[in-house]
Amino acid sequence: MTKIVKRAYAGTIESSDVYVELEPNDSGIDIQIESVVLKQFGDAIRGVVVEMLQQFEVEDAKVKIVDRGALDCVIRARVEAAIKRGEGKGI
Repeated sequence: MTKIVKRAYAGTIESSDVYVELEPNDSGIDIQIESVVLKQFGDAIRGVVVEMLQQFEVEDAKVKIVDRGALDCVIRARVEAAIKRGEGKGI
């Protein structure tokens, strides 16, 4: 299991990128998403984030996503980087 021990972030708010911020949380997963394509792809973005959290066995974290039209592979990379930074083993 991966424990988020500190606030961490990855990415930018530039076009075609995504800013991901993680914080420790004591009560499960809390995901907040802002996106220019929220109506069309909000569920898909949430699904990618949840999948990455499950892959790294993160059970407690506050997640803030600010998407500017990023592809799934970019979202995955940014979430992974934020998780690794948040667990204190940073990249």
